[in-house]
Amino acid sequence: MNLNTRLTELLGCRYPIVQTAMGWVADPRLVAGSCNAGGFGFLAGATIPPAEMERDILRVKELTDKPFGVNFHMYQPNAADIVDMVIRHGVKAVSYSRSPGPEFIRKLKDAGVVCMPTVGLPKHAIKAVELGADVVTVQGGEGGGHTGAVPTTLLIPQVIDAVGDKVPVVAAGGFKDGRGLVAALAWGADGIAMGTRFLLTKESPVPDATLQRYLACKDPAQIIRSEAMDGLPQRMIMNELLAELEKAGGLKKLLIAVRNGLAFRKHTGASLVSLLKSAVAMRGAGDLTAAQAIMSANAPMIIQKAMVDGRPEEGVLPSGQVAGVIDELLSCEELISGIAAEAEQRLAALAQRAGAA
Repeated sequence: MNLNTRLTELLGCRYPIVQTAMGWVADPRLVAGSCNAGGFGFLAGATIPPAEMERDILRVKELTDKPFGVNFHMYQPNAADIVDMVIRHGVKAVSYSRSPGPEFIRKLKDAGVVCMPTVGLPKHAIKAVELGADVVTVQGGEGGGHTGAVPTTLLIPQVIDAVGDKVPVVAAGGFKDGRGLVAALAWGADGIAMGTRFLLTKESPVPDATLQRYLACKDPAQIIRSEAMDGLPQRMIMNELLAELEKAGGLKKLLIAVRNGLAFRKHTGASLVSLLKSAVAMRGAGDLTAAQAIMSANAPMIIQKAMVDGRPEEGVLPSGQVAGVIDELLSCEELISGIAAEAEQRLAALAQRAGAA
């Protein structure tokens, strides 16, 4: 069965399977592994300094000759540097969320870079297309990290009805296998995007102690949406730190956020002024309140403790609910080829059933 869609044609990948850009996780090895297996991988660019971003782009190009993408926030302090790097090194696509900057989108599109924002509501998809999006990724409430409350099964058809005749729609939130890919195609999507499933692969850079916490989670109900991190709903596995944050008062959360915000400034090399400008820009675009804008700096450094330092009890564990039904680490090749094979089998069975009818 043919799995070619508008998405594979636009991105130049074999299968309509996207590996999303998870901060601290989507590194060159994982991206190249995803692309070499026939999917399309996005390199995380929101949590590293510009010099390291360029290093990682070049490293991906060493590990694969397949097209790949870069993810970043349009309002992060080094956004202009990343846009220039993407164009200079011939990166195929960019993904982004939160209040895109029209001037960056125009510059990327003029250079032939595919613009692929992630949205959580039909109105956001419509706005993204008006601003120039070539593809929209739509994440349902089952997805990990910052996410909405509408289930994937309800959200994807709504967005397809709204913009599917204009641009390809990629379904995200709760996908892990070929059955999910076929379901998304049946709704009218042109592919699926997965984060948590790629986090739980052999190419993932996440330390084993943290991976084991993910694999040990056998109850999707324990992967909750919480606003304790930065004031915005974010889906995470319940652990020691999240339980503490859930009980913390506003002042304690703010103090934690300021401390980690300063640490993030030191890590990225951004000036305090540039970080404040970024927060003001996000607030002015209507995405965040003043308190949320300050607290948004809290997330990267706390996530780092689990994803980089291997201390899952001291950091948070962003995760889609699908982690509760994943019990093994596969290679990217095993994962993607398995999804494609199962999808082809399911499509063939459906065609046979339709023929028999």
